[in-house]
Amino acid sequence: MSFIKKLHNAWQTTDSLLMVGLDPDPARFPRELQGHPQAIFEFCRAIVDATAPYVCGFKPQIAYFSAERAEDQLEALCAYIRGHYPELPLVLDAKRGDIGSTAQRYAREAFERYQADAVTVNPYMGHDSVQPYLDYGDRGVIILCRTSNPGGSDLQFATLADGRPLYLHLAERVASQWNSQGQCALVVGATFPDEIALVRQVVGDMPLLIPGIGAQGGDIDATVRAGRTADGTGMMINSSRAILYAGQSDDWREAASAAAMRTREAINRARSL
Repeated sequence: MSFIKKLHNAWQTTDSLLMVGLDPDPARFPRELQGHPQAIFEFCRAIVDATAPYVCGFKPQIAYFSAERAEDQLEALCAYIRGHYPELPLVLDAKRGDIGSTAQRYAREAFERYQADAVTVNPYMGHDSVQPYLDYGDRGVIILCRTSNPGGSDLQFATLADGRPLYLHLAERVASQWNSQGQCALVVGATFPDEIALVRQVVGDMPLLIPGIGAQGGDIDATVRAGRTADGTGMMINSSRAILYAGQSDDWREAASAAAMRTREAINRARSL
């Protein structure tokens, strides 16, 4: 099943637009996992099990694993998600961006080593740096467009000769030229709801991965109002730290589950407005 079809199915079957980002920080792990040789895997596995009923997918951030020399635990986690929750999309958050020959290796890493359904990529080296990912026609390619960090404005909001900011030019280019197999999505941060709305106008029903709610302070109602499609879907609204570290005591699993449920309910209330 292609990434886009799996995503659409997940939106319907889980009644959720929430994606949980898996950004494991051992310094914030519960006491029971301190010193455990597989702590990263065990923490993330528990979070996956606790939140799976409330989400449309999971998004492990590769840097949090590789910085801890835990790529083997990331492989095990990806295999666990595929084996236990095959209906939920697995997005590898890697933000890769390099020349074509190197991008081929990064694409193999994402789609063959980790068996991800989709990967995030940086498009600012142009189409040939993205093409190796697009060559995997059943996998998703989620392209940075208008990111949630303050410094994103340094380049993304630069005005081109036609008066449009760079991020809108990119959105149009992806929608009209790069998305020939219908596998693309865009990253647009929740901290800029007005720009989410402008991107939605340009790209139609293309899925949007929207980070920035929770710890980064993005407004759920404004995000949903700006980014939803006519059927009330169209978004993977990501929350990481606010769910992962919702509890600091022995009930950390239950706290993560409750935080995910509350976030899904808040998103769904906004969808009904």
